[in-house]
Amino acid sequence: MILAIWIKRSAFDRILAAAIHSNFVPGVYASQKEWKQAVATSLVRLQWDPDREPSGAKLERRAIQLGLRGEILSYYARDWIVHIEDISEFVRQQHQYVKSQDWEQLITPAESVYSVENPDLSERLGIK
Repeated sequence: MILAIWIKRSAFDRILAAAIHSNFVPGVYASQKEWKQAVATSLVRLQWDPDREPSGAKLERRAIQLGLRGEILSYYARDWIVHIEDISEFVRQQHQYVKSQDWEQLITPAESVYSVENPDLSERLGIK
């Protein structure tokens, strides 16, 4: 089953504010020790992955991956979800277009850069 999940923007901003990088980033953390302590107590892990075209080709930009646990995960599940939709059949259909390289039929979401309103947070997360 593949689900599309809508959450409140304020919730996503809160998730980002709690995020700690999954790897040490010099300049963000004073030392590896400080970073390890932050990771040990973090409720959100952040990782930047290569983003890709539907064909699988790498894009210049990166895609954010967030892992939630503890209290933040509880808030997410209990309070922050606005809508859930089962998109399994739609994704299966779209996958057939990818396999046959029928790019004209493929429906992809309109994407835009997410603007983080707090400049310090934006810099810490590496969002430009």
